[in-house]
Amino acid sequence: MAVELRRANPSDADFIVELNSDDDVRPFLGPRTASDRGKIVEEIERSLAEPETFGRFVIEVDGEPAGALGFHVANERNRIARVERLAVHPRFRGRRLADDAARQFQRFLFDELGFHRLELEVYAFNERACAHADRVGYVREGRKRRAYLREGEWVDAIFYALLAEDLT
Repeated sequence: MAVELRRANPSDADFIVELNSDDDVRPFLGPRTASDRGKIVEEIERSLAEPETFGRFVIEVDGEPAGALGFHVANERNRIARVERLAVHPRFRGRRLADDAARQFQRFLFDELGFHRLELEVYAFNERACAHADRVGYVREGRKRRAYLREGEWVDAIFYALLAEDLT
């Protein structure tokens, strides 16, 4: 199984719409995650126009789209990127391809784009995402208590970070 990352292009919009709208994916994505085609195409075009500050990527398995992830600059001066929207299509789950993709993405962000620190935040109830972050080397830095209003309830978020020297 060959897992590869590539920058999304406009022809990936329909796949990303399907992925972000999937009933097994949507509950774990933030409320600002684009799910309509127009907004996704805008994000892809921004990723292509601003490759060092914003990115939307497709995870492929043996050449077939299997997931997506992205980043944006959280702090330009201090070279901090926020990793976001990692999602794997349900038909590809159980193979740990998200782990492979995340590690490739970490190396890309550190080595190719020169970031100093990567951050990510997940809903505390998303146990799979927390376990994934731990497996791929992120350090749990804190909990934002009752930080987000989701479906009428306040939920916690877990904050993670990774420095280049943390990579194993």
